[in-house]
Amino acid sequence: QVQLVESGGDLVQAGGSLRLSCVASGTILSINFVGWYRQAPGKQRELVATIISDGSTKYADSVKGRFTFTRDVAKNTANLEMNDLKPEDTAVYYCNAQIRAFGSGTRIYWGPGTQVTVSS
Repeated sequence: QVQLVESGGDLVQAGGSLRLSCVASGTILSINFVGWYRQAPGKQRELVATIISDGSTKYADSVKGRFTFTRDVAKNTANLEMNDLKPEDTAVYYCNAQIRAFGSGTRIYWGPGTQVTVSS
């Protein structure tokens, strides 16, 4: 059974940094990490960073220059480096990936999320 799990969320002061990780496990034949999203209380889930068709990374304007999305497909891992955090970055952060797994074909998987809280 394939699982996608985020980690690294924490309580941090404004201006601080965090590194989120997203790890896929199970009988994975191939994986393509799609992106990171976040959802703040009372708001809709929004895109933080995603890989677009030319292979480059697109970032939300609110995080551009502060967040970096990296992938290590060999380790089935994706990371989100977050610097100069602001209170408005407070949210549950989710990763998603397109995974081809043995016995279950190809589909999009989401992790359960990890909480990031930035205090002012």
